[in-house]
Amino acid sequence: MKNMKNKIFLGALALTMLTGTTSCGDDFLKEDSGHMVMDGLLETGEGAKAMAAGLYGNIRWHFGYEWAYGITLYGTDEFTNGADLTSECWNTYDNRLSSMDATTATGAANKNCPPVSGLWNEMYYGISTANLIISRGDLITNEDDRNKAVGEAYFLRGYNYYRLFAQYGAVVLQTEPAKGVNQHYTRATEEETLNQVIADLEEAYNRLPTTKWRGNGTWTKYTAAHFLAKALLFRQSERCSDWNSSYSADTDLNKVISLANEVIAACPLAKDYNDLYANWTGIDCANEGLSEILMAAEHNGDSNTKGRYGNRTYNYFNPQFSNFSGGYVQRGQYIGGMDFQRCRPTEYAYSIFDNVNDARMWKTFKTIYGMNNYVKPSEALKAIGVDANYPELGDIGIMFILNKKDDPRFAEKDVAQKGSYMDGEGKKVEFDYYTYGRGGIPHTFIHPETGKWVPNVFPTFLGGEYVLNTYGVNGNPAQSNVFCGINKTDDGTRTGEKNDAYRDVIMARTGETYLVKAEAEVRLGKYSDAITTVNELRARGQWKAGEDREYYVDGSIAFKNNTTASATLGKCKNASGAKLTNQEAHNVSFIQKNTYYLSTGIERTTEASNLQIASHTQLPAEDEAVLAAIGASGDKERMIHFILNERTRECLGEWNRWEELSRTETLVKRAKAFNPEAAPNVAEKHLLRPIPQVFIDALVDENGNNLSDADKDKWQNPGW
Repeated sequence: MKNMKNKIFLGALALTMLTGTTSCGDDFLKEDSGHMVMDGLLETGEGAKAMAAGLYGNIRWHFGYEWAYGITLYGTDEFTNGADLTSECWNTYDNRLSSMDATTATGAANKNCPPVSGLWNEMYYGISTANLIISRGDLITNEDDRNKAVGEAYFLRGYNYYRLFAQYGAVVLQTEPAKGVNQHYTRATEEETLNQVIADLEEAYNRLPTTKWRGNGTWTKYTAAHFLAKALLFRQSERCSDWNSSYSADTDLNKVISLANEVIAACPLAKDYNDLYANWTGIDCANEGLSEILMAAEHNGDSNTKGRYGNRTYNYFNPQFSNFSGGYVQRGQYIGGMDFQRCRPTEYAYSIFDNVNDARMWKTFKTIYGMNNYVKPSEALKAIGVDANYPELGDIGIMFILNKKDDPRFAEKDVAQKGSYMDGEGKKVEFDYYTYGRGGIPHTFIHPETGKWVPNVFPTFLGGEYVLNTYGVNGNPAQSNVFCGINKTDDGTRTGEKNDAYRDVIMARTGETYLVKAEAEVRLGKYSDAITTVNELRARGQWKAGEDREYYVDGSIAFKNNTTASATLGKCKNASGAKLTNQEAHNVSFIQKNTYYLSTGIERTTEASNLQIASHTQLPAEDEAVLAAIGASGDKERMIHFILNERTRECLGEWNRWEELSRTETLVKRAKAFNPEAAPNVAEKHLLRPIPQVFIDALVDENGNNLSDADKDKWQNPGW
């Protein structure tokens, strides 16, 4: 990665890399390197729009590598690390997370650890490009063309500064194109930085049209409204409490509500939560154009949306099934997600859902993997009799039981009995009888619905104790590779096991807008209004009358048109030892059922469920348990945490959790309570990231002299 001076200092070069075509639809993603950067191009409306189209390429960076989750999801209450330690320091907050980019020489697990300078560099890269378009906007003679192109530039600049402010606090404000190499800068205050965000987003809001005139992914007036509402809410949040008293809370928060109402009215929710992520049927499918989607990083089959900043997000949310399953489940493009096991949900992430009534839980978590590789029953399994109920290809290979902590069906007594068998050398081998666990460890769980032995079965709780993190191969609960992952990035169109994904990555949607509005209402003391707003959102998450609660779908379904379907590149074999084709592997891997009834224990039903909350004084039991654990008291504090809980239920894994906890200054409290790996080290200084040392070291004073150590220290955030 180039250092910052090559991006912010020489920003004029950026535009030569970010020009685009002028056609509408997804064609605007296709970059045309034949354009030359010149003022003359801006004199035509089509040329200006083509240049502005290149701005969209900047946001694909967010999902091109390990930083996608490292800087947004790690170290929070929702996710911790699996056994892979690539980005571990971002989760554990240990001394490897510093102002210097972590390297193997400084203790990083490998060279892929997200750099502290990564976001800083890339955001300024986009800002420098936006500055060029804004500065030359007057050359665009047609008013409509000018508003579209310049509005997009203001939006990207405002969005990028929002990301910088959320992570680093006060930063350098550069609002004019760079002229030559300049290494002398002044750091703005936090107030100035956020006010720049607000000003840019207001400009974008006033200029951008309401229609997706470029096609899916177009930044519209409503995209700007959503982020403007978030920025104003940020100004009235705890992290700005040292200086925000000069801004009327009533004015800011009522503006938030007004903007949110505008978005909600114009960009209604998808009818089914599945349609947002799970019902992804392939490249440029209809669901990528849902009105609810306000911003997305566009990807498709075009070569320009792949490569260094292609979509890699399918790697991060699956458990390491190819490692722990005992060979019963093999990975490949026939399964929508790779098993890099980066993002392991915490106990909180499972427990915060009402597992009976909240359909969002079952439309988010992938609880079943089909057996796609035949493994002969071992002597140990024969000794305990499970070979009589042995599974075949297409039966359940891995199963997660998302039960509740107080579930009496999974009591500790069920795992107390012992058994034994004689191995091939005549030695007695003891094992736990009636246990659950990995395919390589004898256990006797027979699925009550299928009558088949399940090679890998993992309950969340046993005897009132959280046990899901204890089944990992290495035996370390802090680094378990066994967990129930989420499906929001699964993509069955990949043409290679590790090839880029082709689906868009949603960056903002109306579901979050409801929660922005509700939090503004909470901060105004309008608790009943906030509950009403949240109830409107929760209505979508209820089971509908006639709905099959055991039905499951994810982006694996897109494999139906995969060009590698007839290939036999994977490790999947049948009982005769013959390799399966990718299509055959997909057919047996993708079981469209979940573990709803086994996890809840309720009788089968097709009745509608109810998630409606009567009052802010009568919050759901799941919320009350969290509020008690963190010691929340008083209506406002309780309701802020309730909104954060609802954010988990609605937006789990959607790339903004760290920023939301930092904004509300709840990061330390919630990470200590719910992330055991983060708890020992997380501290108040972690509400901000360190300013990259590589940037500070390159600075000079007004006379061109290198900064003293004391002056460098003034640039750094507190505690770093």
